[in-house]
Amino acid sequence: MERRLLLVFALTFLVIILFQPLLKKYLPQPPASPAQNQTTVQAPAQSAAVTQPQVPAPTGGPGKKAESEAETIVENDLYRITFTNRGGLVKSWVLKKYDDEHGKPQEVVSKAGEKYGYPLSLWTYDETQRNKINSVLYVLASDHPVKVEKIGGELTAPADITFEYADQDVAVRKTFRFDQTYVVHVETSVVAKGSPVTAFPMWPAGFGDQLSPASYAASRVEHQYNDKTERLDIKKISGGATLPGPFNWASVADQYFAAVFIPDDPQDIVAVTLRNPIEIPKDWRNPNSQGTIKEDVLGVAVGSLRGSTATRLYVGPKSLGVLESVSVPTVIGAPQDLRALVNFGFFGVIARPLFLWLKWTYEKVVHNWGWAIAIQTLIINLALLPLRISSMKSALKMQKVAPQIKAIQEKYKKYSMRDPRKQDMNQEISALYKTEGVNPVGGCLPMIIQMPFLFAYYSMLGAALDLRHAPWLWIRDLSSPDPWHLLPIGIIITMLLTQRMTPQPGMDPAQQKMMTFMMPLMLGVISWNLAAGLCLYWSEGNLIQIAQQAIMNRTSLGREMREIALKRARKKEK
Repeated sequence: MERRLLLVFALTFLVIILFQPLLKKYLPQPPASPAQNQTTVQAPAQSAAVTQPQVPAPTGGPGKKAESEAETIVENDLYRITFTNRGGLVKSWVLKKYDDEHGKPQEVVSKAGEKYGYPLSLWTYDETQRNKINSVLYVLASDHPVKVEKIGGELTAPADITFEYADQDVAVRKTFRFDQTYVVHVETSVVAKGSPVTAFPMWPAGFGDQLSPASYAASRVEHQYNDKTERLDIKKISGGATLPGPFNWASVADQYFAAVFIPDDPQDIVAVTLRNPIEIPKDWRNPNSQGTIKEDVLGVAVGSLRGSTATRLYVGPKSLGVLESVSVPTVIGAPQDLRALVNFGFFGVIARPLFLWLKWTYEKVVHNWGWAIAIQTLIINLALLPLRISSMKSALKMQKVAPQIKAIQEKYKKYSMRDPRKQDMNQEISALYKTEGVNPVGGCLPMIIQMPFLFAYYSMLGAALDLRHAPWLWIRDLSSPDPWHLLPIGIIITMLLTQRMTPQPGMDPAQQKMMTFMMPLMLGVISWNLAAGLCLYWSEGNLIQIAQQAIMNRTSLGREMREIALKRARKKEK
């Protein structure tokens, strides 16, 4: 049965093959459809328009491709952007208000762009397609001419640029609109063989101000949805990973600058994280040195999975005042702007007012950030003086009752911790504290109150863009380490003096000698490469504390504490 069935199939196939020439010769053929003779670019344009009508879809035609590479420059008072039609992307993005290490306007396009892609190139999940649409020669669309006005020798926005490319396989359209702010409106659409392609505009390779290993380590991919902001450091990022939305905004940022995508539709958005290795000189101040180390450069691509993408792109400083001026109306339950990009840390509720106060001091009192820090440090330390006096008083009372407490502890020494009679010891100690008016946590409480305040100031100075390249006396940049390390050395010396001047009657003399030298040296090592602004705050605070301690040591309270310390030292020597 199976053999007969196979024979029937074979004969049928043979008959079909033999009769094909006769059918073509003697039977009339239907006329060719006009649609079959046209390029396949028009159909995908209609499909993309249905998906997101607010974004113009690539137009059809016999093909759109430029003959040669050309550059287009758009400029306003804040930036100077250089586009190339090879890929329809950005080769240079200069921020005029901010200087680089050489005093020139800051270039925020990283040199890593040569290897990993330039800003406003497109990310697709098909690498072959991605390489193609980011390297072909685009044309400037005739229906969207560049609109610029020449004032004082500069091309000033508003500007409207559209790049288009089309061939038999793919059609791409990229539109960029500029105004007088740091925000650029971006619209992109890619269609391949009649179907919309998932293609995201991206900022792929960090920033031009990243030179040292520390600057690369400060990179983050960050995103916010309503009142929740997530910050992903390098260790948590995988290259090519997709982060599902919704996002009110998603960004790649370093310590001072950010590229932030603010989608028109937060619900229909995803982000792709980019992470790639790069070799940088070990001595970043001497780029011609032979030694190199490997760091990671971060990027992000943001767009819609349904095809066309419409988003605003903020490229600029992480300056609180500027970020608060960028409206994000889709945010719910949080300020409707980009202020969350400035990370003041866990104690941000304290750090932000501190920064606003420091900025007011700079603008209204002294026009130098270093002197503004000095004035604020003085006021803070004077405000903390009552807490320090309270701490000394509490420590003195504890030392006075220390012999009685020790006697009580010896009385109950023979009982184990599980013995119910140990509770009697605690009750006797509590009664003694109450009789003598001693608060057992009185010495620690002032320090506990101070710590959040001090950490907030630390994080505030670390996040403040305004201190970048701000000079003070011999220091050229308060955001960088002291070039002569005078402030860290000052921290070591002032810590030594403070340790020697502060009475510590409860500490063993041998331990006190060790702490007197070890603690300042350890803190000096920590502060050696910290930002000069932080070291200024720290060293000045120590100087003020020395002056306060010298005054308190001459009071009856200070003399009494020193006498107790001397008595304990003499007993130990015997």
